Amino acid sequence: MISARFIKSSLIYTVAGALPMASAIILMPFYGKYLSAELFGALSVYFAFSLLVQIVVTHSFDASLYLNFHEYKHDPKLLATFISSAFNFILVVSAAVALLLALVGHSLFALVFTETELTFFPFGALSVVTAIFLALLKVNNSLLQTQSKPSQFLWLNLISFAMVAGFTIVGLVASPDTLWGPIGGKMIAAVTSAGWVLFSIYRQFGFHFNWTLLRTTFSFNHPSLIYQVQQWVINYYDRVLLMLLASSATVGYYDLAIKCLLAIDFLLTGLNASFHPKVLGTVHQQSVKMSSVEINRYYHGLAGVAILAVVACIALFPPLIYFLFPESYHAAALLIPLAAVVYLLRPARLMMAMPFAALKYSKPLPIIYLALAAVKILLMYAWIPEWNVQGAIFATIVSYGVEVIVLFLVIRHRFSFRLNAFKLVWAPLIVGSVIVVGEKLVSGLPTWITHAGYAVVAIVLLFWVYRNELRVYGQRWWPK
Repeated sequence: MISARFIKSSLIYTVAGALPMASAIILMPFYGKYLSAELFGALSVYFAFSLLVQIVVTHSFDASLYLNFHEYKHDPKLLATFISSAFNFILVVSAAVALLLALVGHSLFALVFTETELTFFPFGALSVVTAIFLALLKVNNSLLQTQSKPSQFLWLNLISFAMVAGFTIVGLVASPDTLWGPIGGKMIAAVTSAGWVLFSIYRQFGFHFNWTLLRTTFSFNHPSLIYQVQQWVINYYDRVLLMLLASSATVGYYDLAIKCLLAIDFLLTGLNASFHPKVLGTVHQQSVKMSSVEINRYYHGLAGVAILAVVACIALFPPLIYFLFPESYHAAALLIPLAAVVYLLRPARLMMAMPFAALKYSKPLPIIYLALAAVKILLMYAWIPEWNVQGAIFATIVSYGVEVIVLFLVIRHRFSFRLNAFKLVWAPLIVGSVIVVGEKLVSGLPTWITHAGYAVVAIVLLFWVYRNELRVYGQRWWPK
């Protein structure tokens, strides 16, 4: 059974980890009030560009800290040298990337966004600065979780969230219908928070740069970096394509729908982050690498949470969009159900990817995700002209399904999966199929009735699938 202590810890890390990014949800009504759909579309592309830069300069140290911390924790001096060197390496890479983009950024934007008004100066340059300092925050968050410091993790993310929201709102009110507020506000918050992080790191671990020690991580970091860049292509390149093949306004209401569903992303990512170190530790202790009953419970539970979160967001967000946003954004409400289906595949994706991290088997990942990125891009190029925004969503769903299958086929000879396929795969697929069919075929009914029907199907299915677990929890909480 999953303990109450673990559930409490999971909630702390989930809520705290979501706070900085939760500004994307909290700030949406302000974006709708002070930015046109066209400007909001441009903002989403700048944010996607900033995230790409962040991935590059982080150089996967947010992921490798999980592994190297436990290798060096019995030697405090070596651990301090490694952690300080990792942060200094990120600063060196950041300086090189910033210099390169300062020289070629304008030409790069002019080449890619030929039919739009997106330019590198000033907002692309400000996005680069934001990315560098957010990279430091991300690595520090991984370190705090690995050190099991939930209190510091909570307060740092709470302060960062408050600054992002505060500076952005002030900027939007002071300078409406421009991007200075959201981009400048996020940059100020990132610089301030990361400045404190660097001060804390150097105070705790000293100032070191051990190139020999850093090189030992590159066999993991380099393939992982390529993998993360490919993940960016899979998850964010759709904004660029929609900007090129459709319009800025289309990107605007599409991104609004995606940002609404970040609520599911935050929930699932936070829960996964809370039990991921436990799973890695369990696999590390196994003589025969396999998915144990304990490991299965985490991912089976995550699948149930995903189903509930999807139907809840489908019921909640469309009426909120109609109520809070001007008419130019209302098309986003129609995209919510189909876009939410994507998250039903997240638990299976996370479980199939877990053994690669646990076994430090990252070598095939660049090849796998290069192929998956190519599949998704080709599908988007084929389907966006035909189905517009829905083409991008269907391309995402298909590519994620292919990802689950490919990861399983590649890792199954090194890691044995003994799990309940109905809980992890078939139950989410049934709910997703009901939603897709309902959106495409059911007409004439009020949307709230259709969305309520999705919830009924999901709840009945979950009660049946998890009937044994519910019976055990019921006996534990309400003994006779």
